[in-house]
Amino acid sequence: MICRMIRRQDACDGPGPVEKKSIQPEAPVEQNLKSVLEVRTAGDPDERDIVWTNLSPGKLAEIVTGMGTPISAEPVRNWMKESQLRRRKIIKVLAGGDSGDRDVQFEHIAQLKAEYIDAGNPVFSIDTKAKERLGMLYRAGRAWTTQAFKAFDHDFPSWADGVVIPHGIYDLVRNRGHINIGLSRDTSHFACDSFRWYWNRIGKQRYRDATSILLTCDGGGSNSARKYIFKHDLERLSDSIGLPIRVAHYPPYCSKYNPIERRFFPHLGRACSGILFDTIETVVNLMRRAATSTGLKTTVNVIRRCYETGRNATDKIKQQLRIKYDDLLPKWNYTATPSNRQ
Repeated sequence: MICRMIRRQDACDGPGPVEKKSIQPEAPVEQNLKSVLEVRTAGDPDERDIVWTNLSPGKLAEIVTGMGTPISAEPVRNWMKESQLRRRKIIKVLAGGDSGDRDVQFEHIAQLKAEYIDAGNPVFSIDTKAKERLGMLYRAGRAWTTQAFKAFDHDFPSWADGVVIPHGIYDLVRNRGHINIGLSRDTSHFACDSFRWYWNRIGKQRYRDATSILLTCDGGGSNSARKYIFKHDLERLSDSIGLPIRVAHYPPYCSKYNPIERRFFPHLGRACSGILFDTIETVVNLMRRAATSTGLKTTVNVIRRCYETGRNATDKIKQQLRIKYDDLLPKWNYTATPSNRQ
């Protein structure tokens, strides 16, 4: 048997391969690296396992070489990786605040979902994805292509051909996603029109025997828990489809727990990554590709209606609201019932 060494030392009779370090532990060069980083490394007092440095592998190699231990950038780069010092992006995971009723509401939403699913009624998670501009403007991400796409050298809004406002509806039971692309503004009227279009053309075909609908959503934006105008538009939606619509809002700072944020939007983002939104037809075709091996499929529609901003509920609208609030956390849980069922 012939043993060979390729960046590692294989012991013929040993337990297995042992990785060979690019820099030997406690060698003079490593001691110099550590001494430099002790001065040029910062950390978070609340997260002692997180440290960072503004020195690149090349700069570290230059400094350590000047200290009498010559070395190139590549072994320094390998040593930094072994020491868990790598280039990383900031990740947005810290909650901006806390809600005292968070756990109670989570348990309530879980109970509502179970009740609706057991009864054969639909459960939808809804939200509006971030607005994007239409036209030859830069978009983040990468795509497989023989040549790079060319975009304007500046992202001036005035150079856009319009906006794309994707309102998402995710069916938790059937693992299906739908996007209504708005070309105007993200308002409560738009959000309710979006669900109305979806239910009349897709939803009621899948749930012919539904007696009620459960919507889970965050507490802000076009479906704000605090806005009477959303409740007003929700009542009109309930009247038009003839079914009660029960709403359960996720607590503040918890929107990422809304299922659409984890089960649908990430796949939608990947389907559109790195491609120019040059025309609305391109956007529709890209979003329709959002799918997974576990069965997720996506349908897409365009709503071309123009929506008015600045709508507020008048005193008359507030007085005439028929919304039924839950006994538990009514600020987040309520039902809109059709007027003919009152």
